[in-house]
Amino acid sequence: MSAQEPHVAPPWPRLDVPDRVQALLSTVMDLGRGLELPQVLKQIVEAAVTLTDAEYGALGVVGDGQQLSQFLPVGMADDLVARIGRAPCGRGILGELIRHPVPLRLADLTRHPGSHGFPDHHPPMRTFLGVPVRVREEVFGNLYLTEKRGAGGFDAEDEAIVTTLSIAAGIAIDNARLYDESRRREHSLEALGEITRTLLAGTHTGRVLSLIARKAMEVADADLVAVLLPTASCADEAPLTVEVALGEGAPGLQGRSFPAHGSLAGLAARTGTTVVSPDAGDSRLGEVREAHGPAVAVPLPVDAARCGALRLSRSAGRPGFDDSEVRLISRFADQAAIALELAQRRAEGEELAVLHDRDRIARDLHDVAIQRLFATGMTLQSTTGMIIDAPAKAAERVERAVDDLDGTVQIIRSTIFELRSSDAVRGGAGLRRRLPEVTRIAAQALGFPPALRIDGPIDSCVPEELADHVLAVVAEALSNTARHARASQADVDLTVRETQNRLTLTVTDDGVGVAGAHHTGGLLNMRSRAEEHGGAMTAESPLAGGTRIVWHVPLTAS
Repeated sequence: MSAQEPHVAPPWPRLDVPDRVQALLSTVMDLGRGLELPQVLKQIVEAAVTLTDAEYGALGVVGDGQQLSQFLPVGMADDLVARIGRAPCGRGILGELIRHPVPLRLADLTRHPGSHGFPDHHPPMRTFLGVPVRVREEVFGNLYLTEKRGAGGFDAEDEAIVTTLSIAAGIAIDNARLYDESRRREHSLEALGEITRTLLAGTHTGRVLSLIARKAMEVADADLVAVLLPTASCADEAPLTVEVALGEGAPGLQGRSFPAHGSLAGLAARTGTTVVSPDAGDSRLGEVREAHGPAVAVPLPVDAARCGALRLSRSAGRPGFDDSEVRLISRFADQAAIALELAQRRAEGEELAVLHDRDRIARDLHDVAIQRLFATGMTLQSTTGMIIDAPAKAAERVERAVDDLDGTVQIIRSTIFELRSSDAVRGGAGLRRRLPEVTRIAAQALGFPPALRIDGPIDSCVPEELADHVLAVVAEALSNTARHARASQADVDLTVRETQNRLTLTVTDDGVGVAGAHHTGGLLNMRSRAEEHGGAMTAESPLAGGTRIVWHVPLTAS
């Protein structure tokens, strides 16, 4: 659509056709070098203004709903743009090119039927030239030029120049978008790799969610991000609580709860679909001190019945989230869902381990402690008839029964200590669980399993460094037995007396003994470990034969 232009010569010499063509070629070459999209868009508008000798120019980017999602003006001072206020959304003359993407020249845009006038503080404009900018087959936006310098308006030559420029601009924009998308994809892959490593390392869920939120905000170039999770079991009506908030206005959001209805995040959680808004408006997340701007909320499944949301937003005036950015954000939401799933599975696994441990302890108490108590009771019952007739035998039985009761008490006490110990506090498996593994490995070299007896609160009283020494000494002692003793039996006895501040480790076997042997190699290492902690070690051959190693240290330095 065009209007008849008056043929009035400009008051100053214009570039002739060869010069304008040369300037156009130079501009096209400059556009081809740009890879940063904001820089390319600005170059396009500035080039169009220069080539057509226009006073004002702008590039409007067409977004969803056939409206302008971004408006880049040239020729107006920043303070004038600020006084004018909100950027145009694509009505009036500007919307004419959105509805009909063909070049449009007007001698007086105020006379066009689609003209809606200008806002306050807007400079007067009359002559107009608009040309669509296509990226492949898609209309990316429109170039708007107004106020041709001089008495005349824009002519067919100007239209041809800007149309040619728009074709080159489409190619430059496409290259810049591809470069920007590949760079964001690379950044996204690096971020997702870091998140995956953090998940596999078993990091606390809160820290993982914070990492996911921070990386999503960086990749999507957002100003505010929030992870919201449901606080009840009802999927549709559950209020959402901000578990993680980062960016502008985040401190006022952390920990706050919001209803499922009336917010972008709530809509995404209830419907299970991504919600994108060019202007969050009243659907913004609570009382955030930010002007209304573009926002996106992606559903974040917590379990089969509940759903949260990952919500990101930008400040007013910034471009909205495009399709590629939304896809990237969805990947981060998937990672957050995996983190929540892993946390739930870990919690269930820990609970199951506790239940298994309780079953094992109950079985041990039933099969060992109760049976010993029952046998001891039978012994005492059979002794009552011998107290008068055979007091010596009765005394022997009673003494044996007392010894059995003492052993049973030690078993029960050891079980209680095991219940009180906490692997979580110690950061891993305790000495009570690690020591059987050492004896199991030694059994392969010995040819038989050594007997193991543990007495006392070893997990709660033995420091981690000392526990490592205990394991090393047991492994060395059993290794010596396997290599030199020619034994058929070995016993490991570890006792902790908290009241005496003492740990005693005794390793015995029925082999050839160590009488007269020099203490070298492994024995010296074991003695060194004891002395390092203020203790001592002895190695001897009892009268009954074999070897007995006694290794004792204080639990804490005096």
